[in-house]
Amino acid sequence: MTTMTLPDKPVCDAAVQGKISEFFDYLHTHAEISMKETKTTEWIKKRLDALGCRTQTFSDCPGVIGEIGSGKPVVAIRADMDALWQEVGGTFRANHSCGHDAHMSIVLGVVMLLKKYRPTSGGTIRFVFQPGEETGEGARAMIARGVMSDADYLFGVHLRPNEEIADGRAEPAILHGACKTISAVIEGEDAHAARPHLGKNAIEAASAIIEGLGHIHMNPMIPSTVKMTTLHSGTASNIIPGHAEFTLDVRAQTNEAMAGLTEQVRRVIRSVADAFLVRIKISTSPGCISALYHPEAIGIMSGAITDILGKGRLEQPHRSSGGDDFHQYAFNLPNLKTTMLGLGCGLKPGLHHPQMTFNREAMFSGSSILTAAALRTLEKNGNIDHCFPAD
Repeated sequence: MTTMTLPDKPVCDAAVQGKISEFFDYLHTHAEISMKETKTTEWIKKRLDALGCRTQTFSDCPGVIGEIGSGKPVVAIRADMDALWQEVGGTFRANHSCGHDAHMSIVLGVVMLLKKYRPTSGGTIRFVFQPGEETGEGARAMIARGVMSDADYLFGVHLRPNEEIADGRAEPAILHGACKTISAVIEGEDAHAARPHLGKNAIEAASAIIEGLGHIHMNPMIPSTVKMTTLHSGTASNIIPGHAEFTLDVRAQTNEAMAGLTEQVRRVIRSVADAFLVRIKISTSPGCISALYHPEAIGIMSGAITDILGKGRLEQPHRSSGGDDFHQYAFNLPNLKTTMLGLGCGLKPGLHHPQMTFNREAMFSGSSILTAAALRTLEKNGNIDHCFPAD
């Protein structure tokens, strides 16, 4: 096998930094919601083609795959593409308040760095730009299309809020919990507001559900939460509404706790339906499972963080109340070695806040860390000689 020796660390120079910033500016202002990322797919494909990648898109699904190199191991690097639909300054629109615009820019930066640092033979680097993370659909869509069927390693990245990791620091894994959305429709009976005895008030039923959720008791040693996040009902002030629609955000730190919490939520809804003599139809999103990581991948990422930021800026993995469908890959493909870089970046006031901001220079460190992780993986598999400091 041919090997090559790397001359220095894969640090973004001014030219690469400028391109990453340019990528971010475009993606931030051209946001698209989950599973509708068609223009984003086209734009990224053009960038990957220009950077010399082999590319693949899908006729029935957004998302784009780029690839360089050949042979084993196959090292995949994933970026999520979708934005959230939320009110920003009084207007509802697609908005990148979860950092996916930064994740795409970071991974495009990795492509540029690997043009300089990657070996000429031995090992494939695959860039996976995945749709639909916010809805939990995207990872399943990529798995169904065989995107990871031959992959050996998978690395991801996510910006972290200040309350988890300080700017300039990073963690080699994010210990996400499980999450899902439960949606429901309440069907009662409309009535004149002057004659409440003739109606079945859907708002009162929804209120009872909220109260019932507050009486769910799970093991306090395992974090869990459930709350109503949307409720729509009523058309006029003098009509008792018989129809309502609501959604519940359900989260638990483990998959086992999620199963138990989901059953308790369903029990609450059933009891309210019986008590208020209404029909309640429930549907559940695919959701995200709790974190599944491989110790070898975490070790590689820890070394990459140390390479770029220094040992003193390496954080231990934090338990996060958030979720991510990234972990679906490891669940479906148990031989895949995965981990997700948690990148401190001064993010405030928080993820999913419509005015979320962060230190954009952190993207440059993110690109360098993921590049170092890819190179360390190739080194570990005997494809390159590596001159980074020893662990």
